[in-house]
Amino acid sequence: MKKYKIEAFENLVSAFQELPSIGKKSAIRMAYNIVMEDSFSGMKLAHAIEEGVKSIRRCKRCHNMSEDELCFICADEFRDSTTLCIVQSAKDIISIEESGQYKGIYYIVSELSDLDEYHLRRAVKGIEEIIFAFPPSLATDTMILYIEDKLENKEIRYSKIAQGVPTGVELDNIDVLSLTRAMESRVKI
Repeated sequence: MKKYKIEAFENLVSAFQELPSIGKKSAIRMAYNIVMEDSFSGMKLAHAIEEGVKSIRRCKRCHNMSEDELCFICADEFRDSTTLCIVQSAKDIISIEESGQYKGIYYIVSELSDLDEYHLRRAVKGIEEIIFAFPPSLATDTMILYIEDKLENKEIRYSKIAQGVPTGVELDNIDVLSLTRAMESRVKI
């Protein structure tokens, strides 16, 4: 018995599966939709990917996504340039910006090995407060301590975003680290 296989379709499915959080079934559904049901959307997607890859780069100041030398946040003279929020990725900036709760500037440090100390020192000039917006882990706690140590001679206040129990989640579904942090960071009511 011959195996059912169309190489171009399999290649498309495989390409979708390489994306984060896309499994085989989702990849097959998307590939089928693009090639059999809505080829115009497929061409539009291909064009958007090509344009994105060609035109999006890292901001030279904060490493955010940008189409110019500086991202729209670094170029905005009305942002609070005394507050710096350090995050792990440009996706984190998108999430924080969608909340509308932060009006300062950003700096991205993905991993400790990626940290350019000279660039970081230039980024913190004029900064009064650094907010660390990292997901809780030993690696991010280490990164926070390392950055604080490298900037110890600067007059900067340090804080980190609150961590703990998400809204609507039962306590028995919370990991021990998150529950511990929630108890340590409890607030008086």
